[in-house]
Amino acid sequence: MRWSQYFLPTLREDPKDAEAISHKLMVRAGLIRRLGSGAYSYLPFGLRALSKAIRIIREEMNRVGAQELLLPSLQPIELWKTTGRDALLGDVLLKFKDRTGKEIALGPTHEEVVTDLLKELRSHKQFPITVYQIQTKYRDEPRPRFGIIRSKEFLMKDAYSFDVDTEGLAKSYAVMYEAYQRIFKRCGLNVLACEADSGMMGGEVSHEFMAPAESGEDRVVRCNACGYAANLEAARIQQSAISNQQSERELRSLEKVKTPGKHTVEQVSTFLKVSPQQLIKTLLYEVGTEYIAVLVRGDHDVNEAKLARLLGVSRLKLASALAIERLTASPVGFTGPVSLRGVRLVADNAAMAVVNAVTGANEAETHLIHVNPGRDFQPEQTADLRFVTEEDPCPKCGGPIAFVKAIEVGHVFKLGTKYSQVLQAVFQDPSGVMKPMIMGCYGIGVNRILATAIEQGHDANGIVFPVALAPFEVVVSLLEADNPQQLQLGQELVSQLQQAGYDVLLDDRQQSPASKLKDADLVGIPVQVVVGKIWQATGKLEVVRRATKERIQADPSGLVNTVQKLLDKVTA
Repeated sequence: MRWSQYFLPTLREDPKDAEAISHKLMVRAGLIRRLGSGAYSYLPFGLRALSKAIRIIREEMNRVGAQELLLPSLQPIELWKTTGRDALLGDVLLKFKDRTGKEIALGPTHEEVVTDLLKELRSHKQFPITVYQIQTKYRDEPRPRFGIIRSKEFLMKDAYSFDVDTEGLAKSYAVMYEAYQRIFKRCGLNVLACEADSGMMGGEVSHEFMAPAESGEDRVVRCNACGYAANLEAARIQQSAISNQQSERELRSLEKVKTPGKHTVEQVSTFLKVSPQQLIKTLLYEVGTEYIAVLVRGDHDVNEAKLARLLGVSRLKLASALAIERLTASPVGFTGPVSLRGVRLVADNAAMAVVNAVTGANEAETHLIHVNPGRDFQPEQTADLRFVTEEDPCPKCGGPIAFVKAIEVGHVFKLGTKYSQVLQAVFQDPSGVMKPMIMGCYGIGVNRILATAIEQGHDANGIVFPVALAPFEVVVSLLEADNPQQLQLGQELVSQLQQAGYDVLLDDRQQSPASKLKDADLVGIPVQVVVGKIWQATGKLEVVRRATKERIQADPSGLVNTVQKLLDKVTA
């Protein structure tokens, strides 16, 4: 391919609307162009990289026996209403009415559709089976950002396993888990497999594959000592770290104190000259037809994913100011657990260990001091209900933990019977009993693989592509493209490399040598072959490894071997 005839426009300046480094470089290096909010066109260079990621995914899915199919993006809204996920997704679900007035959804995912399709399997002899597709998804993201990392239209590989029992699901899940490890390794990504919350997908067990990156929207908890990793919503708290302080300190008598205008943790702790750890916050949630009061320590935050799991609900809503005033007879900021009526009380484990705590008094401008759990209030349930902090030890080994920004590139779920039961996807077991299929779901954000590779592989000069995803492995740069001898040699070199199996781009543009070398760095092709002054003086080519700028002089006849050596170093 000749660059002079290839649609590969490069830019010198970052686009004004770009925040993430991958977004900036993908636009500047001619991979993508923005059409509208959350919608991007892939130029030929970007599509080649995307196609290489797709090929790797398809090879690994086929390798484990998954069967490829293609499901429609147009989905009847009735399917979503049957599972209740139309309300759960809300405005994120893109909907419209066709000319007959029937309401249609543009598929954000395909659990309902694939379950409806596979329910025609009726015998236990037809299982296990795993199917997958690589398909465009649509979500009306409230805030599309970071280019293709969070967009309204995106490409996903989604696979679904169907088994007759939980043992079969465990095997299918393990097979996919290992396949994901191979996919991301082959794509050249550094990825952490993390414990995760299942969220809107449902199910009991899930893992996210998180790629550390500065532009990552997610935060991962990681222990370098034992390798434990979890996303922030799923990270567990080590219970042994919570001591029974009440057995070590004297319990003082409950008192009421005035705190005029002080209603935040910072304000109250400063006013009363106590640490935020000495406060117990009370947050009121509206859950269905009842209200739940959730207690956490003043320096901690409620983890709503953990709370939702404890309560067995999919959605939580903080109570309104009017509801708080009605339930507590006080304005927002003065709610407390003592003598709180008409609500169910649940507490985080750490809140229960605070001695002589400060809480709201359910009275305007007033707090209680010397509040002690168990004596002054008794929750119905106690559990791990908060977000982990950097002060918490690893729940697995007790070592120190760290927080890492990351991009979610894959997610696997044990769905169980969440969809098969409600959609009546049942099979007949050997004894003739009809049972719901046991499902697993496995997704990969294909576009995100490309963006993540750039987030993790770049320098001040541009992209540093992993070889497996590089649109071309080699670029041959003719610094004097109007020189007939250079052009002839360039064509011969391209022919040699192509016969050896490499994808090659010939830079034959009539531009300055400096601009060509800058463009070669910007677009990130792993190996650059320079035909310039060194060749004119010595007859040798300059071969450059993009990642390290290692330079080797090679005879044209030995170019293939030299390129192979440099690419081997890149992939090592």
